[in-house]
Amino acid sequence: MPHPLADDSAGAITDVPGIEVGHHTDPRRPTGCSVVIARQGAVAGVDVRGAAPGTRETDLLAPGNLVNEVHAVLLAGGSAFGLDAASGAVRWLEDNGVGLELGMARLPLVPAAVLFDLAVGDARIRPAAAAGHAACAAAGTQPPAEGNVGAGAGAVVGKMFGMEHAMKGGIGSASVRVAGVTVGALVACNAVGDVVDPENGRPLAGARTPDGRALRDTRRALLAGEVPHPLLAGSNTTIGVIATDARLTKVQAQRLAVAGHDGLARSINPVHTMSDGDTLFTLATGRAAQHPGMMVLATMAAEAVARATVRAVLAARGLALPDGLQLPAHADLHPPI
Repeated sequence: MPHPLADDSAGAITDVPGIEVGHHTDPRRPTGCSVVIARQGAVAGVDVRGAAPGTRETDLLAPGNLVNEVHAVLLAGGSAFGLDAASGAVRWLEDNGVGLELGMARLPLVPAAVLFDLAVGDARIRPAAAAGHAACAAAGTQPPAEGNVGAGAGAVVGKMFGMEHAMKGGIGSASVRVAGVTVGALVACNAVGDVVDPENGRPLAGARTPDGRALRDTRRALLAGEVPHPLLAGSNTTIGVIATDARLTKVQAQRLAVAGHDGLARSINPVHTMSDGDTLFTLATGRAAQHPGMMVLATMAAEAVARATVRAVLAARGLALPDGLQLPAHADLHPPI
């Protein structure tokens, strides 16, 4: 039977008023980037949990620092090279009149985070400024494409026992609405661990058995004494954006990003490892008249992140590369009945 989140009922981050999403995908490798735009500005926060992050302009989101609002968040493949894509997003936003008015110029503020996908195809191909510009030009309020697109194009999950046993990751989105307030998430999942069903902990995609036909269950395998494959530092990461139409302070936005990592912990096992750079941003547009309180919002954020992470692997499609690397997707190991 299909997973309950396999259809469009999960919603999307663009259900949040004032939020747009655009992808750019480079099919040559594949790799790409994704942008979440708040044209009118959004109160922002960030929480970095992984030990190997690749980020840009996260310091300005600290609650004690001056800047209160940003205009977009960019997620990209390409490891540190992919941070260059944010420059293209800044240029597009400036050209379209979006940014902080300084008098002599309008300055778009675009924090960014990257994931490591250089092991998938030709590492010389990675998102640059033109890719960030193209992602912005493609942005809209419709539900974004999921799976092998944008920042999820080259994402892989379940690498604990080597790439030859891994599976295709991707990018996914979901939303939750309670008491007139919406919280949505966009997550690009490139985790070293397995993606698991938050309801029962069963693996959905991740490290496969030696014959490649079933899931190994990384948690159980490690606890049983199986030795993990040597991992290149920083070669994994799950990155994402939480958005809400609730009115938040900068401190509350940062706390919502913290709570979002609970969703990663429910849907990825293991998570926040020394080889992951897990980073979540928050954008609060403040368009909702209601505020259900931070306890409810935090619960909604964790739920949206967990659902979006599951969507990332359910929407992914298998990949076969010229060098012989085969990355099946969830649908390949769990065909519809």
